[in-house]
Amino acid sequence: MSEQTIVKIEASDRVQDKNPRQLRAEGLLPATVYGKGMESKSIQINAHEFKMAYKNAQDAVYEISLGKDTYKTVVQEAQIQYSDNTVLNVEFKLV
Repeated sequence: MSEQTIVKIEASDRVQDKNPRQLRAEGLLPATVYGKGMESKSIQINAHEFKMAYKNAQDAVYEISLGKDTYKTVVQEAQIQYSDNTVLNVEFKLV
């Protein structure tokens, strides 16, 4: 059995006055973290960093640092525009 891959990602709270299209134009990716025992959080992450990590290990555990909090998550769903292989949105679920 192979060892589980852990990918560390820095995140910040999502700016609510910008729509997802504006975030993607700035190189950021809108995302959501949710799970049992917590309220869902809207975050933004570096789009290029996530795309490279997801391309190499789709079933990895993503350790998301949000301020002083750290969440161990897996990708529940990644919305991808297949015409140009752009990631539009990501949902992370706690493990």
